[in-house]
Amino acid sequence: MNPQAPVYVRAEDDAWLTMVYYRFHAWSGQRPFWAGLITLIAGFPIAYFPYADVRLGNVTIAMATTAGAGSLIIGVLLATLGLTLWFQQNVRIFAGVAAILLGLVSLPVSNLGGFGAGLILAMVGGGLALSWVPGKPVAETEAADTRDPAHTVNLGKAEAMAGPHGVPGQRETETPAYASETTAHADGGRNSAG
Repeated sequence: MNPQAPVYVRAEDDAWLTMVYYRFHAWSGQRPFWAGLITLIAGFPIAYFPYADVRLGNVTIAMATTAGAGSLIIGVLLATLGLTLWFQQNVRIFAGVAAILLGLVSLPVSNLGGFGAGLILAMVGGGLALSWVPGKPVAETEAADTRDPAHTVNLGKAEAMAGPHGVPGQRETETPAYASETTAHADGGRNSAG
């Protein structure tokens, strides 16, 4: 679920198309929608090109290969993985790896992976599926505390010196009397490096 997505409350005078749009937007925000769509589309050129024939006037150019059945299986599996990403989000890692592997297998099997189109789409869809993580909504009280300056807390010396993300800040000098002197003149003329 996308925590930045607007919450839509339906008014009585809204058109049905607006309601459908917001429901679709809410549905697609809770799953790897683009990964599934791209993986679904990747199956079509891989399955289509081995069976296609192009007609130029009276000349027919057939693209059929002996691996037509393998191309059809790879295309159908990619389309199935795309639908799986939409409706079964918990197997997104398996589906992403399988889409990438099927895209690579389609390179020698299916006319260079559907002339590169299916191969590229399968790689991008599989990568998007691997990188998608479900969003976690931010708690209302936590978000209000971080934005409201009235909720400031007095920090100790160690926490006050810490920079952003807990990285320590610059230390205070231990001996302020020697702060302007060089190390050769500090501590009675002895060099502190040796």
